[in-house]
Amino acid sequence: MQMTFYFSDTAVLLFDFWNVHSPTGMVLSVLVILLLSVLYEALKMGKAVLLRRALLALPRSLSQEALTEPQEGDTDPAQGRWFRYHVGQTLFHVLQVVLGYLVMLAVMSYNAWIFLGAIVGSTLGYFVVYPLLGRG
Repeated sequence: MQMTFYFSDTAVLLFDFWNVHSPTGMVLSVLVILLLSVLYEALKMGKAVLLRRALLALPRSLSQEALTEPQEGDTDPAQGRWFRYHVGQTLFHVLQVVLGYLVMLAVMSYNAWIFLGAIVGSTLGYFVVYPLLGRG
């Protein structure tokens, strides 16, 4: 296994069945890694939007009564919304970690084309997605 960066149109990425052995296959693989990197950046932005919404769903006053468990029959819509946002953030976090490790392992193939695809995808994702953060 190569332990320095190299330019080649052959590589085995992530799984044995993702065996690239042609220039066309390498271009498609670079595009897949690029899209995974863009998706990673979009998930980071989605998680930030959910965090903002979760913070807005918290009660304005943090008195002792607001922190205690609600009594039977009490329904606090803010607490339910906060919990849904927390579950959503957790799911986004798991997807972000999985995508991050997949991209990292693909880069660890030391194929320079794959590395450049990950860098360009991350750059493009940040450039396109982060201006939307202010609108969320």
